[in-house]
Amino acid sequence: MIHINHDHTLTLENKILLMQEDARFDVADPQLSYGTTQSEDESIPDPSMFQDIHAAQAPPKVPKIFLSNKCIFNCAYCGCRASRDTDQRYCNTPSELAEIALQQAKDNGHGIFITSAIYQNANYTEEIIIETLRILRKELFYNGYIHAKIMPGTDPHLIEKAGQYANRLSVNIEVAQNAGYERVAKQKNKENILVPMQHISNLVRNAKQYKSNGNPILAKSQTTQLMAGSTEETDRTIMNLSKALYKKYNLSRVYYTAFQYVQEAKGYELPFTSTPLWRTKRLYQADRLLQLYGFTPEEITPDKVPNLTESMDPKMGWALRNIHLFPVEVNTADYEQLLRIPGIGLTFAQKIIRARRYGKVTHQTLRRIGVVLKKSTYFITCNGKYEGGDILSHPELLHQMFTEDSSSKEK
Repeated sequence: MIHINHDHTLTLENKILLMQEDARFDVADPQLSYGTTQSEDESIPDPSMFQDIHAAQAPPKVPKIFLSNKCIFNCAYCGCRASRDTDQRYCNTPSELAEIALQQAKDNGHGIFITSAIYQNANYTEEIIIETLRILRKELFYNGYIHAKIMPGTDPHLIEKAGQYANRLSVNIEVAQNAGYERVAKQKNKENILVPMQHISNLVRNAKQYKSNGNPILAKSQTTQLMAGSTEETDRTIMNLSKALYKKYNLSRVYYTAFQYVQEAKGYELPFTSTPLWRTKRLYQADRLLQLYGFTPEEITPDKVPNLTESMDPKMGWALRNIHLFPVEVNTADYEQLLRIPGIGLTFAQKIIRARRYGKVTHQTLRRIGVVLKKSTYFITCNGKYEGGDILSHPELLHQMFTEDSSSKEK
């Protein structure tokens, strides 16, 4: 029997406002980093950040609904932390949360993300979330998209039950180095994050098998969230970790936020800090290079340049470090080589491959299919013709030309 003590003085509108405020502090929410809202594909940042590093179109935005903002953990960065002084704590019953979630999902039209602070303990919190999911599916007959948060340290049996109702599950790794838990999230550790992540991975991988045994599993994907700057780590460390997470746990996405410590948290002696927003922008770009473009962490963040820079996107940075590989002949380059040309992304690489079936690709052909040659013209030949002058003999000019002006950027 689930018994919850909660404040009946809060109206539904007040609870939703508090949920929106709490979402600002949750590491799975991109608002802290970009000022955008939650999406079905976890945190989708501003599409303009990708420039010529393109991913699939961002799916519809999905609201985040909190079970409770009363947490037994005391993470330095979190607005729901136990030591935070506030008289506006709340906890919904499963029925209340299901009704709120259903209404928000109807208003949104695309789905819902159900999460929570850790209320009493991880398993108890997850049980309430699961009961909420059950009510949504079995009593309110909601058949839309649901993303459910898994609490650190949740029992595998509960993870499996959550996977029977939710389309996506996630547990946040949060820090890039193990020492980071002691530094910013003392009650969390490698084990209570990675063990649930492994169970979710197994669940997703075996979904078809479970279904054939009459025990349907809806969960088909897993994501996680990583804060940049919480341990003074390099971007090379983050890229190596992301690669390992993708490989070992078959994640759909790793999402990045900027670590912010702007309010003193009891139990922590940390300097106030705000990781610059441009860093997470570059990490998203680097992540897409890692996942979609065939780059390795070593190529994106080599030993001599372990950090991404504000002034240049990582794909251009790689190209200028490897200027000896250019120009590339677009009529003979394979798909992987085309993807490495600045200014040419997934879509245009595919269009070039298709265009070659009908004849030689010229600079005019590229313009006709939509390629903007502002960048790529200096890195390609078309049927042997090069339109970049002698710029490749002066790479310092290329550096100058493609260094982004940061004077007008938000720091």
